[in-house]
Amino acid sequence: MRKKYLKSKNVCKVTFVLPKEAVKGAQTVHLVGDFNNWDMQATPMKKMKDGSFQIALELESGKSYQFRYLIDGKIWENDWEADQYVSSPYGGVENSVVQC
Repeated sequence: MRKKYLKSKNVCKVTFVLPKEAVKGAQTVHLVGDFNNWDMQATPMKKMKDGSFQIALELESGKSYQFRYLIDGKIWENDWEADQYVSSPYGGVENSVVQC
């Protein structure tokens, strides 16, 4: 995960990256979190030539956002480089957190 703070507006451009080792040959990966109301279809990630998936979003600075990756519509994965992890309200799992 890479962050870049934009001086022209109060946003943090975050590039979310799920490495090929995490996707294990997946066909689709969606980024699901606070920023898209946990909509499992709203934010598809792009498959890169190296087999990883990535997407860049502009998020409001000064906030933290919970998220997870949904692989092939059935497997949930956390970000290996998240700023922190918090317990999910669904029990037994954690959500990744990005601080902007």
